[in-house]
Amino acid sequence: MRTRSQHQRRKRIVQAAAALASRGGVEAMQMRTVAERAGVALGTLYRYFPSKMDLVVAVVGEEIDLLESSIERRPPAAETPAGRAVDVLMRATRGLMREPELADALIRSLIMADVETPFGDRLARLLLRVAVGDRHADTESERPERSALTGALAGVWVHELLEMLRGRRTYEQIQQRMEIVASRLLFDF
Repeated sequence: MRTRSQHQRRKRIVQAAAALASRGGVEAMQMRTVAERAGVALGTLYRYFPSKMDLVVAVVGEEIDLLESSIERRPPAAETPAGRAVDVLMRATRGLMREPELADALIRSLIMADVETPFGDRLARLLLRVAVGDRHADTESERPERSALTGALAGVWVHELLEMLRGRRTYEQIQQRMEIVASRLLFDF
């Protein structure tokens, strides 16, 4: 169990790492630089995050936390499960594209990660909750195909986001493509 000061220290470290990544990608997230910017000793940083990838995963976790908070404050209003899922994905797209270098660094790092990253699973669970509605989310263990479908939808979105970061897709194109894919994958939700 972390104390309040430990929690604040961890948060400062993650914020420092995100700020560095937003200006220069993951390469800018040198552990020593992160420690200096966060105002902690290098050994302290390594106690919280044994590797740079652990730190990247924490930054991604913070981004998902922000998305989940946004969904709680303002739930998607679309009538269909697919529409609600697309709303979540496009909010995530807008949030990430506010800091395109950070988005690029995080997505590329997650794709190449040698460590377990909760990003895909968390996003798929969020999509599932939103698509079926919170009131039905507890019964979804009986329908594992729905988890697989929302996981596939999250995977398509990651690919589309990478295409946007490469300059091959616009926001509008991603939205249109996600609407098509979501309507096909989630048609019997």
